Amino acid sequence: MFGTIALQLGGQAPLLALVAGIITIVFLLIYLDLPPFIALVIAGFVVGMVSPAIPFGEVPGEFAGAFGDGMAGIGIPILMAAIIGKAMIESGAADRIVRFFNGVFGRDNTEYSLFSSGFIMAIPVFFDNVFYLLAPLARAARSRTGRNYALFIVVIGAAGAVTHGFVPPTPGPLLAAGEFDANLGTTILVGLLTGLPTAIVAGLGYGYFINRRLEIPLRDAMGTTVDELTEKVETPTDQLPGLFEASLPILLAVLLVGLNTFVITFVGEESTPATITNFFGDPNFALTAAALAAAFTYFRMSDISGEVFSDELTEALKSGGNIAAITAAGGAFGYMLNEAGAGDLIAGSLQELGLGVLATAWVIAAGVRLVQGSATVAITTTAGITAPMAGNFGAHPAYLVMAIGAGATFCSWYNDSGFWIVKEIGGLTQAETLKTWTASTILIGIVGFISTVTFATILPLA
Repeated sequence: MFGTIALQLGGQAPLLALVAGIITIVFLLIYLDLPPFIALVIAGFVVGMVSPAIPFGEVPGEFAGAFGDGMAGIGIPILMAAIIGKAMIESGAADRIVRFFNGVFGRDNTEYSLFSSGFIMAIPVFFDNVFYLLAPLARAARSRTGRNYALFIVVIGAAGAVTHGFVPPTPGPLLAAGEFDANLGTTILVGLLTGLPTAIVAGLGYGYFINRRLEIPLRDAMGTTVDELTEKVETPTDQLPGLFEASLPILLAVLLVGLNTFVITFVGEESTPATITNFFGDPNFALTAAALAAAFTYFRMSDISGEVFSDELTEALKSGGNIAAITAAGGAFGYMLNEAGAGDLIAGSLQELGLGVLATAWVIAAGVRLVQGSATVAITTTAGITAPMAGNFGAHPAYLVMAIGAGATFCSWYNDSGFWIVKEIGGLTQAETLKTWTASTILIGIVGFISTVTFATILPLA
């Protein structure tokens, strides 16, 4: 019935699906305050029901398929991240790392260590994996200082999101660089050049701003209570793990994934070394190895029995399972909007605005991102649309990659799995996530575009 009505609306069906999806998700999450997983599933069904692009009888199956694909991509990493977070906090490893950074940067400058770590780590490692690894440090730092949690969340999120969207060899910028036949080395340099000021403004700048206006308390999250965090903060340093052992989970994950990224990018995906690094550098394996290292330290540093240790890890997995389900449902909601044609509708409409090449690329990417949630899909869609325009662009094509990356990072909200990762792993409310993470991604999109236009003008490299 719903599909028939939408079919009669012809070209307006994608718009109807978009409006129905937005109204449903806002009503269920904000007005009825339903659990996010339930609200996202219902909203996904509603989008499919009103869209003729998805056969009515196949709507539940399509959503379930997208949900399954999402779980296949993030299920194991999130569950292992739950163990990493639990183990690093319970063993004192997270607080040991924070104490080291406090010694380097000063007790009141922890945000600089978190910012630089997120910016560098997200070049070879997906943003979500970076957030899994750094969130325990942010929680430990908040427990130690008693303040600045909004700042810590923003600097990690912004730094990681910028390099994920601007700097190859992360998949989105790498794909766009290939579409425009842009030199990879130059694109990396331009990504760092335009991305660093963007991350500073949207991360440190906005972080300081919102931190003065929003106090976010620590809450129980990822299987760890606030009392347990406080207990570790009061532990003498000589009773905590050594710095290398404490850092080993993070080092393992970054080195394994980073090595695989390097081999695929500079040696070749079909090369013999890649057959080995593909296994060890897959996030499923890399985060499993990191989780084992963190769990070993937890067990060694505690005086609990094997049975209690197993129960503690199980509690962490329960928390991780809920986060994985919400994250995959958010991705599936975005998939349904995309299948309904909402992304293509926005991209096609914006293409006719008659803007310059950089502005056109940014507007299309931002529009697609806002509608369907996935930054990678936004980059892929926009690169294909704007590739024919690249010949009329007076600067190096790497700047086109940056404009698309900035637009594709713009405004992460309910239909983006990254929104739910930040909310659930960070232990935030929806309102807090919107004020920190969403607002920061809006700034990344705007400042990133301004930075791109500025450098393309003064340093065209053409």
